[in-house]
This record gives sequence, structure tokens and C-alpha cells, in this order.
Amino acid sequence: MDFLEVIEKRHSVRRFEDRPVDREVLDTLISIASTAPSSKNCKSSAYMIIEDPSTIEALSQMRSSGSSFVKDAPAVIVVLGNSSLTDMWVENCSISATFLQLAATALDLGSCWVQVAGRPRDNKQPEGEKAEDYVRELLGIKDEMRIECLLAVGYEKAA
Repeated sequence: MDFLEVIEKRHSVRRFEDRPVDREVLDTLISIASTAPSSKNCKSSAYMIIEDPSTIEALSQMRSSGSSFVKDAPAVIVVLGNSSLTDMWVENCSISATFLQLAATALDLGSCWVQVAGRPRDNKQPEGEKAEDYVRELLGIKDEMRIECLLAVGYEKAA
């Protein structure tokens, strides 16, 4: 598939087949994302691949809306930014996540971005607990690492 076909085919996928994605394929996605440009080439983005169904289920509960579909994804990639390396971690993570989504499309996988940074757990309480704090505690993520988004990844379920 050439680049223009990837761009044309890419869309958000929230319904996934009940089959795993080979770890080699997930590692390829991370390898591709690692080539993404970053501010001053600081390479502040990092990734966690989650395949454990119970952890994915818990991640799907990080927000009161917009994340429940994650429970059906066979894999989730957490896109992190090292805030001790640069104040441009959000931009760097966003570019990396976009590379991940385009690579997923090129490999015939579906994906969907779920925003974490800056989002409340409960939309009715925007000043309450933050989704990022929930994910950080659930996954044991260090303080200098910020969580930009989750990418649900898998094979698209036919409508």
C-alpha cells in the first residue's frame, strides 16, 4: 500500500475482531513510531504495549465517556512523553501517535486515539480526578513520564 492509499484508508476503528495482533507486528509499529521527528531530535516519546485483557478492561474505564470501546481491543499502545527532556512532549507524542496510526493502517490494522492528557475521568466533574492520574497509577508510570493518549489497536470488525 503506498502512502496516499494509507492516508485515504485511515479512519478511527472502535470495533475489533476477537483475535490477537502478533507481538512482532506490535513491535514493528513501535519501531516505526520511533522514527517520528521530535523537537531538537530529543526523542522524548515512549510506548507501552498492553495486551493483558484485564488491564485493557481497566484502561477502558479511565473516562466516563469516549474510552469504553477500548475493552474490545486486543492491544493498546500507551503513548508517553518524557517531560524532563522537553516542554514539547505533547507535540512529539502527537506526531509519534500519528505515525503509529498510519503504520497500523499500512499493516491492515485498525486503530483509534483516546486522549488522556488534560481529560477528566468524569465529564460531569471536570475539576475532579484526571484520566492521566488513573492510567499512571494503574500502569505504575513514573512522574517524569506524561501520558498523551492510548491507541486501541486490532483488526477491524466488519459492520
